[in-house]
Amino acid sequence: MRLRFRFVLSGVLLCTPSVFAQSANTPQTDTPAKATPNGPQTSQVPAAATDADYKIGPQDVLRIDVWKEPDISRTIPVRPDGKISLPLLNDVQAAGMTSMQLANSLRDSLAKYLTNPQVTVTVTEINSRRVYITGEVAHAGALPLLPNMTVLQALSSAGGFTQFAKLKNIYVLRTEDGKQVKHPFNYKEVVKGNLPEQNILLQPGDTIVVP
Repeated sequence: MRLRFRFVLSGVLLCTPSVFAQSANTPQTDTPAKATPNGPQTSQVPAAATDADYKIGPQDVLRIDVWKEPDISRTIPVRPDGKISLPLLNDVQAAGMTSMQLANSLRDSLAKYLTNPQVTVTVTEINSRRVYITGEVAHAGALPLLPNMTVLQALSSAGGFTQFAKLKNIYVLRTEDGKQVKHPFNYKEVVKGNLPEQNILLQPGDTIVVP
């Protein structure tokens, strides 16, 4: 019995190192990293905000990160005059610039006060580019204007029409050269594939009227 016990014990000792070696080499599964302020946030940021050519407008919301400068980094809306206010710099023009252009401008301005500042600008909300739907729809109001959005696409976000809607007489109101111009939209024909020229690309400030 004593010999058998020594044999079993030696077998356990021989097996033990291989078990620990496997545990040491087994990759551990990390929990998914949370999105950083500079990282893409596809569930919150509109598609246009991720476009490098998108130009910032009034009422857009920006996330400005200055590396190692938490007192300057902040989330801030663009004022109606197109400017933002930051410590050290006071008022800075933001509207009409891309995120990269604004980041470069801020970096150059901050270089007077900081050593080699690193600046990142992210558009977190787009409020300057909107279209409006009014009339006989379930959900009238403002919509964010997405890239290449058509009249039909905008109407699909309105929750459907009321029973009184005149679907053949819908139109888009647009200001052109200081005057309001009506662009007709016959919903019943467009959804059939007819009159594709009426399914125009929308522009900021357009109003879709469903009589």
